[in-house]
Formats: sequence, C-alpha cells, structure tokens
Amino acid sequence: MATILVVDDDAAFREGLTETLTDLGHRVVEAVTGEDALSTLAGSTVLDCVFLDFRLPGLDGLAVLEQLRALDHRSITPVVMLTAHATSDNTIGAMGLGAFDHLTKPVGRDRIAALLEQIFRASVAPAVPDAGDEYVLAQPGRARLLGASEAMREVQKRLGRASQSDATVLITGETGTGKEVAARVLHETSSRRAGPFVAVNCAAIPAELLESELFGHRRGAFTGAAADRAGRLAEADGGTLFLDEIGDMPPPMQAKVLRALQERQITPLGADRPAAIDIRVIAATHRDLDAMVAVGTFRQDLLYRLNVIPLHLPPLAGRVADILPLAAHFLAEAFASGLRRKHLTNGAQRALLRHTWPGNVRELRNVMERAAALAPGPAITEQDLGLAEAPSPSGAALPASVMLPATLLDQPLATALAEVERAVITRALGRSNGNRAEAARQLGISRQSLYTRMANLGLE
Repeated sequence: MATILVVDDDAAFREGLTETLTDLGHRVVEAVTGEDALSTLAGSTVLDCVFLDFRLPGLDGLAVLEQLRALDHRSITPVVMLTAHATSDNTIGAMGLGAFDHLTKPVGRDRIAALLEQIFRASVAPAVPDAGDEYVLAQPGRARLLGASEAMREVQKRLGRASQSDATVLITGETGTGKEVAARVLHETSSRRAGPFVAVNCAAIPAELLESELFGHRRGAFTGAAADRAGRLAEADGGTLFLDEIGDMPPPMQAKVLRALQERQITPLGADRPAAIDIRVIAATHRDLDAMVAVGTFRQDLLYRLNVIPLHLPPLAGRVADILPLAAHFLAEAFASGLRRKHLTNGAQRALLRHTWPGNVRELRNVMERAAALAPGPAITEQDLGLAEAPSPSGAALPASVMLPATLLDQPLATALAEVERAVITRALGRSNGNRAEAARQLGISRQSLYTRMANLGLE
C-alpha cells in the first residue's frame, strides 16, 4: 500500500480520484490549495506519489512542483501533473521540472492503475537529480512547440525531460515539421537558456566554406582571410549549437565535427593550438541517417555521438487533431500583426483536413498567412486557401479505410466527428465482445466517459 497526496480544488474530481486510489488499495491524503500541499510536503509524512493539478487557487501546480523539488526529502518523489486543458507550455514545463507524467482529465481507473504500477516499478532504484538543475517556463513570445494531439504530447513530454540534461539530441522529421522550433524550445527550457543559441544550416553553406564557418580561422590562413574570425562552435560557447540538416554535411567535415564533439575542443584554420568549448549540441535532419550509414555517406560513429536522445517530430498528416487549432493560431498571429480578424468557414475547415500537407506545419502557416492577407472578407473560404487537390494514382481505387473519411469530409464538422466517434466506439465494443470496461480501456477513456458518449450518440 502506498500513501498518495492528491492536490486539486475541484471537489468532485478530487473525491473521484481519491475513491479510485482507495479502491486500488492505497492511502490518500488530500489538499485543496498549493499552500496546503506545500505544508503537507514540508512535513514528515511518508508520501510515495503526488497527483497535482495545474490550476489551483493561489500557487499554481508548476509553482508547487518547483518548490517541492527544492525540498531535500521530496526531491525524487514521483509527481503526476493533471490538467483539464493540456498545452505545449504546461506539458514541457511539467516534464522539465521532473514530473513523472502529465495527464489530461478525465483519467480512467485503468490508466491510473497502469501509471501507478509504472511509477512504483521505476521507484525501486530512483536516480538522484542534479541539485543544480533549474527551470524557468518559456515566456510569451518565445519559441513554442504547439500541438495537443497524442503524438505531439509525447514529443513535448520527451522534450521536457531532455531539457534538464546536457546530452546531445538528434531531432528527425520531415521538412516543415518544426525541428528548429523544437531545438529552440529545448534550449530556452534548459539550464543554458542564458547562453547563446547558434543555428547552422549545413545544407546552405558551400562545402569549401563549411570548415571556416564552423571552426573559424586566423588571419592569413587562406587567401582572403584578412582578419581573425570566430567560428560558430566558438560563438555557441556556454550555450547551444544547432546543426540543422546534419545529413547534408560532407563526409570529410563529419570526421572533424566528430572529433570536436568528442574532445570538446576546436582548432581554427591557421591556429597552432586547440581551444576548449562548452556547448550542448542539437542536430536535426529530414534524411534517413541509418540508410546513409548503410551506403557509406554518413559516419556511423558520428550517428552514435549525435543520437544520444532521439526526438522524432511526426508529420502534420499524422496528427490531424492539430490542423484546425494550428490554423486558428496562425490566424490569431496574423490579427496580432495588424491584419483584420478573420475566421474559417466550414468548407475551408474541411479543405484543411482533406489536404495531405507535404510541407507540414510550415506549409500550413504559409497558407494561413496568405489567406489572412488576401481573403476579401472576414470569412476565409475554401477558394481563399488555394489548396491543390492531391491527385490519386491513375486508375487506382481508394481503399475502404480512405473512402470513409472522404464521405465525411463533405458533412458539417460536428456531424463528421460524431460519425467517426460512433464508428470508433462501435469497433471497440465489437473487439471487446460488448465488455464496456475493456472497450473504455482500448479507447483510453474512463467507463463513465464511455457511457456518456454512448448515450449522446444513441448507442445501446
């Protein structure tokens, strides 16, 4: 039996969670405010885990978590953050402060049971965090990795955890998925945030200039070198070096970069002694580096050195739930920049969901900026978006899994979503032979939520 602190000012939710934890065989201590929670945490009561809500009267959840981590006897207590509305900032902030997980309400019994099993299994031999770790949430106007889909929530959690380490990170993903944004967020939420963030696009610099660009040179090192010049690695000293499109780096330069990363020293062209550097390296690429290693165009030892913490950004087409919220966000940015406020019609929304987005988030941003500037009225129509239909293979029939969404895309959004929800719930009930508890587990929702959704949809 474990002793668990539940901190939430929502009496109904707090009582429901307490009942679930008690049914699972645990003892529960309750707190309503952040101040109450800190009073309990400062005491000597043995606490094996904390469930902590973000929105609290007085001190919010992040402030409580930050102060909790400063308490020596609570520094490694597992904390599960709870929120009714997950955002990239609160997810990354929570994980950066060492939260074990970040859940969105409501939370089903099976999810809680599985999470507690994971927590207590991980707590057998806990790692003691560096006492010098410090975290400050990114301020408005700074880089933000937006998205509330499950795929992006996992990315945000992983990024938050990685921010508290100096380990090298390799970010992969298609062009336009936001790899540089992720790198900037990682820097801004790390202990190096006061230092420089230096970005180098390895694909944009000619091969013959790349060594001088990265390592710098001394006066007279080559024709045209009229003065000393610090390289980008030296400029990043004390901060973060972002090597974008690392897969486009020529093989000879790969060997020199590998040596610099291993020894944390650089020798500018024309210099006779190396200089030490203190940098955190983040690399990114849209290429398949494993395939490049197999054909000999990328060094395997450099890949090992870069791929300490892998972070993959999913394509926009793989996180459809983020498309409309992102589109609304980009319209709000356009309004903030001085353009008239505009909104998307149902037809425009359907067009955005139907598009395949080969350019990912970058393409979506460009489409919304163009529509915000050129749409003649306050309503942005499908024609204002200027999206080309993705051609299907000549003479090829679309599979049934594609045909169903195609029929839904011509319906109002609410109707389409209800039909998809009905189909998903019916499929889960069929797979579980009508066992609603099992169907709820498959769907990742509570039984009560399943009952409510079934009633709303008229499902028996």
